[in-house]
Amino acid sequence: MRLDDERESDNVEDMRGSSGGMGISGRHIGIGTIALALVAMYFGVDPSVVLNMGQGLNQNAPVEAKPIPKDDPMAKFVAKVLASTEDTWGKVFQASGHEYPPPKLVLFTGQIPTACGAGQAAAGPFYCPGDQKVYIDLSFYQEMKDRFHAPGDFAQAYVIAHEVGHHIQNLMGTSDKVQKARQSARNETESNQYSVRLELQADCYAGVWAMRADGDHRILEAGDVEEAMTAAAAIGDDALQKQAQGYAVPDSFTHGTSQQRMRWFNQGFTTGEVSKCDTFNVASL
Repeated sequence: MRLDDERESDNVEDMRGSSGGMGISGRHIGIGTIALALVAMYFGVDPSVVLNMGQGLNQNAPVEAKPIPKDDPMAKFVAKVLASTEDTWGKVFQASGHEYPPPKLVLFTGQIPTACGAGQAAAGPFYCPGDQKVYIDLSFYQEMKDRFHAPGDFAQAYVIAHEVGHHIQNLMGTSDKVQKARQSARNETESNQYSVRLELQADCYAGVWAMRADGDHRILEAGDVEEAMTAAAAIGDDALQKQAQGYAVPDSFTHGTSQQRMRWFNQGFTTGEVSKCDTFNVASL
């Protein structure tokens, strides 16, 4: 990616190297912690790691962010990617007569208190609609390279753009509608299907960002799109389940298959249109 001349976002909060304000308390495991445990299962991580760490965490303790170090290239890269998403979605919202309130992006290590419960690095990057923040432990990028065999700066940017896609869904009210639909679903399989469609739409939104950002600033280089496709394929439900347990269980999918994730990112990238990302009104994903 060509980001050398791009600006850095002011919406990055660096919480690395701190305890994240997590003190010991007698609080029970919250819904957010359980949700993160399920995400951990998705990444092949033992959910007990998340649940055990979630016990006794005081999520209301104050936390003060630090400025990004000037000699931290990865943090600066993240800040530039976030700025690019701000510029892109700002224009999209402006075109429809609305102002875009960008999310904050929190860098943390290990664990962090959030409005959605105790955030854990083991759960991977995530978006919390409760505080409208994207959370990421940058060690995940090394895991992408080593475990998922999905290296590259654009693959890393895709991860951020996907989580920002969830912010867009939150702003548009899509997330709330899906949550209500999941709660009224007849069974777990049907509930999971709503989750899959939500995740695939976030992939499509990531593609929309990539296409529009490149059109405005020519940030893409040869091989970048292939990096995103490789990352999308690596974190498909079928690929992750086969890696973790040797076989896939389609009824349990919550994010979509590798092919579906690649298809919907490409849908957004080739069209650049938000309207083309309606994963909820198509017969086949």
